[in-house]
Amino acid sequence: MVDVKNLRWPLVIGLGALALIRPLLSALGVLEALGKPWSVLVVTALISLAWLAAVVAFDVARPLLTLVAAGLVYGALALVLGLTAGTISGEGGGLALLNPFAIVSVLATNALWGGVTGLVALAIQKARGRA
Repeated sequence: MVDVKNLRWPLVIGLGALALIRPLLSALGVLEALGKPWSVLVVTALISLAWLAAVVAFDVARPLLTLVAAGLVYGALALVLGLTAGTISGEGGGLALLNPFAIVSVLATNALWGGVTGLVALAIQKARGRA
């Protein structure tokens, strides 16, 4: 069983919320103006670097689990944001997110993103003799 009780939850939630920069920039048209798909990749890489920096700087004991949890928090927040934004705008596109396959896909993708970033953080910690 995975022990999530000892995670630094304020950090996990903060990192998950930080990733909301990406859909915010998309909603504001910034990513489109900068040129997709490269702008999305650059913003995702910058968020990943911020996640790495935070986990390494705070010497988090379980970087892999912490960043998987951050990815899941981001996924959940993105689902809520997508649902409310689509419903408020009257476009109804957010209602498609109620599809169980969409929910699982969003959460799995972002958990994977957090997991890959967490593995890099773990490798950095091991290289520094911390893990």
